[in-house]
Amino acid sequence: MRARDGLRQAFDEARYGPRRTLNVREPMVSGAEATRRAEGWLRAKQVERVGDVLVITGRGKGSPGQVGVVREEVHKLLGRLRRAGVVSKVEEHTAGSFAVTLAPLRELFNAPRRIRDGSRGQEYRAHRRAPGTLDGLSDETLALLRRLATVSLNSLGLDAPEPDFVDAEMEREFALLSRASSGSLDESTLRSAITHAIHEFEEQDDRGRR
Repeated sequence: MRARDGLRQAFDEARYGPRRTLNVREPMVSGAEATRRAEGWLRAKQVERVGDVLVITGRGKGSPGQVGVVREEVHKLLGRLRRAGVVSKVEEHTAGSFAVTLAPLRELFNAPRRIRDGSRGQEYRAHRRAPGTLDGLSDETLALLRRLATVSLNSLGLDAPEPDFVDAEMEREFALLSRASSGSLDESTLRSAITHAIHEFEEQDDRGRR
């Protein structure tokens, strides 16, 4: 059994490596703290576009009643993040870990939003504007963010969205990206993430036209 566990560990280290592995299996970590760490880490890894990651929770053998509190709380978190467009796929890797596939960035922007359009019958609710949200961003970053807002709204059927819709969408998308680093996302990384998200939307649109 130990040899098998050692072989699996070696395989996991080769497949994922430290950059794509999160270990919240610590004796004094509560379920709430584990989910806080896991959510921040998974959101950051989505922006980095790392693809598949491994989240180690442990089996809970040292927990009261042998119930894996951390494991259960992280499992619930992964379900929420799947609905939020952060996670694409979750599989039980071992009894104490989850293999997670992170979603494309466009899913992060699509998941929380609905839009009303005559041809689709969907509902859109523009978020209230938060004055000053984008203050301090460079003109280059703002231009990219505006382009992303426009193509993402286009993907939902708004070919010529109203300026207020675009402004609100810019602020919403910036807020979603900022959550990946607790609001401290540097502009270079931000521009890279925005550019890749734009390409994802454009590729999706190209496939839809074929």
